[in-house]
Amino acid sequence: MADRVLKVNAFTTFDLLDARIEGHGFEEEAFATLNVRTARKNPEEVSLDLELDNTQLDSVPAHADRVSLSAAEARTLAAELQQAAERVDEAEDA
Repeated sequence: MADRVLKVNAFTTFDLLDARIEGHGFEEEAFATLNVRTARKNPEEVSLDLELDNTQLDSVPAHADRVSLSAAEARTLAAELQQAAERVDEAEDA
């Protein structure tokens, strides 16, 4: 990704995912980076960061989106992801 906003290294959670961005009057697909991080010392929150490859996008400038979660919110998200993954697994097995 040119003009990258997020730092991507060997510790990035996902450095190449298929993503889609939608807005009023546009929809585009691009590769994306998705990362979960906390501060190394005395973390107070969990950060979920998402950046789409701006070289593949015409409708939005280079940017990254970030959501800050409390520990409880991160656990709720993890549980929802687990349940959704199980539904996908069940559908694939059927």
